[in-house]
Amino acid sequence: MIKNHLLVSAKQAPSLNYNKRPNGEVSLVVIHNISLPPKEFDNDYVEQFFTNKLDFSVHPYFKTLLGIEVSTHLFIKRDGRVVQFVPFDKRAWHAGQSNFAGRENCNDFSIGIELEGDDNLAYEEVQYQVLKTTLEQLKTYYAITDVVGHSDIAPGRKTDPGNIFDWKRIR
Repeated sequence: MIKNHLLVSAKQAPSLNYNKRPNGEVSLVVIHNISLPPKEFDNDYVEQFFTNKLDFSVHPYFKTLLGIEVSTHLFIKRDGRVVQFVPFDKRAWHAGQSNFAGRENCNDFSIGIELEGDDNLAYEEVQYQVLKTTLEQLKTYYAITDVVGHSDIAPGRKTDPGNIFDWKRIR
């Protein structure tokens, strides 16, 4: 259930990395993946990164993230737990330079959902279940017309959620 632009079942971990949507439109969902460090799961580093609390000295890879301020609306962990960083009516900073159907700046009109994962590792059954349920809820609350991968809106720059992602599972 969505109430006040928040997914009621999600843990709330507010990020400062967002701003106002230019026209309030929400019509696209972008699926991403992330793990910190890469291919390592079951830790809180992604949450720390999206909330600007990551200790960059903990792992050598984290130094490559210095100065980057990003966020997403939702993060679905491998065990199905969901964390929300930005209310859906706000513009999370997840898509970067992007284009969908001739429209630039997909952050302006999209919701970003990160799956804990990697392009080349199978996603968990529970992640697909939670994602599908979440998409159904979003579509009842917002005028969502399309669900795409980050690779679809930033081809050549991004590859997530990866070729292993099974789109049929959420359609």
